[in-house]
Amino acid sequence: MNDKTSIILENIMSRKSVRIFTGEPLTKAHLLALLKAGMAAPSARNRQPLAFVAVTDRIILNTLGDGLPYTKMIYKAGAAIVVCGDATVELQDGAIDLWYQDAAAATENILLAAEAMEMGAVWSALYPYPERENHARAVLKLPPVITPFSIIPIGHPTGIEQPRDKFRPDKIHWERW
Repeated sequence: MNDKTSIILENIMSRKSVRIFTGEPLTKAHLLALLKAGMAAPSARNRQPLAFVAVTDRIILNTLGDGLPYTKMIYKAGAAIVVCGDATVELQDGAIDLWYQDAAAATENILLAAEAMEMGAVWSALYPYPERENHARAVLKLPPVITPFSIIPIGHPTGIEQPRDKFRPDKIHWERW
């Protein structure tokens, strides 16, 4: 393995879900780097049917937390990114439901970029839970053609969370089941 490979694999293995933040804000430069990472994710036929909402306003962050039962860590996060599907982007050959795969890839890229930047982040699902989607839609004033997929609270970690070894050899099948 070369150095680049080692660095990438180490970053992947070090990624963890961070739910406890210092409360320190993030800079616009941090958020732009994370958004660029999200937009660099693979996309079916490169249609890129995604939109992103970056949130730093404390009132909006708290209001999001008030209506999202599994996103209470947002109260101490420095920011959040909401990854959304954009129904105005035509997907070819009837591939109407591939946007959420693209959104998942973008979400993971943001999580990995946050880890590389020594920040903490956690993936919290909005889609396919109508009550969560509707809360995010209302708070963020999303147009009807935009579906909120995930919300990623991001911040400076306290250092409590540690990566877990998730490797399970019993989940691997070679050549055939």
